[in-house]
Amino acid sequence: MEGMLSKAVVIFESSGFAGLTWGNLLMILVGLTLLYLAIGKGFEPLLLVPIATGCIIANLPLSGIMEEGGLLYYIYFGTKHEIYPCLIFLGIGALTDFGPLLANPITFILGAAAQLGVFISLVGAMLLGFSIREAASIGIIGGADGPTAIYLTMKLAPHLLGPIAVAAYSYMSLVPLIQPPVIHLLTTREERAIVMEQLRPVSKLEKVIFPIMTLIVSGLLLPASVPLIGLLMFGNLLRECGVTERLSKTAQNELINIVTIMLGLTVGATMEAKSFLNLKTLGIILLGLVAFMASTAGGVLFAKVLNLFLKRKINPVIGAAGVSAVPMAARVCQRVVQKENPGNFVLMHAMGPNVAGVIGTAVAAGVMLAILR
Repeated sequence: MEGMLSKAVVIFESSGFAGLTWGNLLMILVGLTLLYLAIGKGFEPLLLVPIATGCIIANLPLSGIMEEGGLLYYIYFGTKHEIYPCLIFLGIGALTDFGPLLANPITFILGAAAQLGVFISLVGAMLLGFSIREAASIGIIGGADGPTAIYLTMKLAPHLLGPIAVAAYSYMSLVPLIQPPVIHLLTTREERAIVMEQLRPVSKLEKVIFPIMTLIVSGLLLPASVPLIGLLMFGNLLRECGVTERLSKTAQNELINIVTIMLGLTVGATMEAKSFLNLKTLGIILLGLVAFMASTAGGVLFAKVLNLFLKRKINPVIGAAGVSAVPMAARVCQRVVQKENPGNFVLMHAMGPNVAGVIGTAVAAGVMLAILR
C-alpha cells in the first residue's frame, strides 16, 4: 500500500498539477475567453484561435514547450526575428485591392489622420513612466495592425511583446464593438446619411505602377519601412501584374495561413503568467484601447474637416476605416451608414482609407524606428 502511495506521489509531482499556480489558472481562463470570442462570437477567429491556444499551452506547467529544445522555442524564431510579420504583409498585399484608394486619393489623407491614436498613446505611455522605446511600441497598437505592432515591438521593446500583441489583435477583433459608439458620438445623422458618388474605374496600368512607385519612394524616404512596405507592395504586385497568378494565390492562401498559425501560437505562448500578470500589462491594455479609439476619432474628425472645403462631400464615417483592420473596419462603416439609409453603399469608399491605413501604420512604425533605433 505504501509503495503504491509513493508511486502516486511521484506521478503527481511529475505532472503539471504540481506546478500549477493561480496565475497559470487565470491565464488559462484568459485563453478560454479568447477562444469563446473567436468561436462563439466570430471575432477574428483566424487570429484569436491560435493566440488563445498558445496562451493555454504556455501556462500548462512543466511542458517545456517554450524552453530551449521545445517545439515553440524554435517556431518562435520567426517571431523573434520579425520574419512572420513581414511575410504576413506579403500575404496582405496579395489580398488587397488598392483600386478604391487610387480612385479617390484624398482618402489616403484619412488613413494618415487615423494614426492620431498612435501618437496620443505614445505620449500617454511616457507620462505613465514607460520609456520612449516602450511608449512607441505601445502607441502603434492604435494602428490596429497586429503584424506591425509585433515588428516594431521586437525591434524596440521585445520584453513587452505579449501584452502589446494581445492588445493589438484583441482590439482588431473587437472593431465591431469599439468603433460604432465613437462614430455616433462624433457624427450627426445627416452626416452618416451622406451618399457618395460611384468611384471611377482604375486601370490595370495604375494598379501595376502603384506598388512599384510606392516601394521605391517609401524605401528612399524611409529605409526602415522597407521590410514591411516592401513585402506589402511585392505581394500587391504579384496580384496585379497578371503574370504571377500561382505566386499570388500561394501568398493569399497557403503562405499567409501557415504564417498566421506560427505567429499566433508563438505570440500566445508569450502570455506566461509570470511575465504577463502585472500592472504594466494592465496599463498597456488600457493605453491600447485609448489609442484605438483616438485613431478612429482622428479619421472621422479629419473627414469632417475636409468636408468644409469639398464641393462633393464625403461621408465622414469612412474616416473610421483609416485604421488598419482590413476589411473589418470598412464593413463596420458600411453597417453604421446603412442603419441611417439602407440604400447607401460606402463599402468601397471605406476601403480607400482602410488600405491607406495599412500603409500609414507601416510608415509610422518606420518613422519611429528611424528615430529610436
